[in-house]
Amino acid sequence: MKIKRIKIVGTGFYVPDKILTNQDLEKMVDTSDEWIVTRTGIRERHIASEEQATSDLAAEAARRALQDAGLTAEEVDLILVATSTPDTIFPSTACRVQHSLGADHVPAFDLSAGCTGFLYGMIVAEGLILNGPARRVLLIGAELLTKITNWEDRSTCVLFGDGAGAVILEESQDDSGMLSAYWRADGSLGELLILPGGGTRIPASHDSVDQKLHYIQMKGNEVFKHAVKRMGEAAVEALKIAGLKKKDVDFLVPHQANIRIIDATGQRLKLPPERVYTNIQRYGNISVASIPVAIHELKESGQLKKGDILVFVAFGAGFTWAAVVYRW
Repeated sequence: MKIKRIKIVGTGFYVPDKILTNQDLEKMVDTSDEWIVTRTGIRERHIASEEQATSDLAAEAARRALQDAGLTAEEVDLILVATSTPDTIFPSTACRVQHSLGADHVPAFDLSAGCTGFLYGMIVAEGLILNGPARRVLLIGAELLTKITNWEDRSTCVLFGDGAGAVILEESQDDSGMLSAYWRADGSLGELLILPGGGTRIPASHDSVDQKLHYIQMKGNEVFKHAVKRMGEAAVEALKIAGLKKKDVDFLVPHQANIRIIDATGQRLKLPPERVYTNIQRYGNISVASIPVAIHELKESGQLKKGDILVFVAFGAGFTWAAVVYRW
């Protein structure tokens, strides 16, 4: 009996034109290019314009993924947007993307799982595709983090950029596709990486604005320790579920949060650096967009061959963490 699985049939991404370099940041806060590169691996990041919102980035990435797949928006059965930076609390960013694409009446909703949202989205899409409600899913990871970044906080403002990546998912007709998944969360640690203001816990007010509660707050050292532990755990467990071993992995595609976290995860799988995909130096941490952007770039680089085993792994606010094992 053939095992049913989903596969990626189209990819695309979009990042804004404006680039902010480490040298630019040296003029804004007390930091240096050497300090940023040594601790994060980041050299530059893309910054959205004042007029752009998350849905604008998401819609453009979606158009490129649809074009790559040779499809129109009307041929999609669901639009799923993973994001922590929606245009508005409601309506959803996915509904705004649906309207922008002209995908009339196609179901659309957002998914919030921090930087892990894209992989959570793949797992959700798998259930919907293989069990009937949606034959084809447009999954987008999109973030506009620079609009919730405190540009006076040198510990966080050097990290983040803006971008969106999209994939088209449908049932595989061969042995390629998603082999396994592992996902977990720990809400007890949510305060370590949080945007405190703007929700029902701390509604927007003069006081919340004055206290800068509408910007990202992060206890970096604690987040780092948990990220290293959980990303390694997720990758190893997903491989076990797939019945594979570390030596079977051809490429690790990790969330691009910090070069030290990426390196530690690669070492956990005993992979040489050339088999760990990194683009953090060019984009910074674009959160939920980082994995779909990396998938597109790796595909376009010509390095992938049919049958290659990939591991996608991420960790994010919540805390959430997940890994997906995928056969190309």
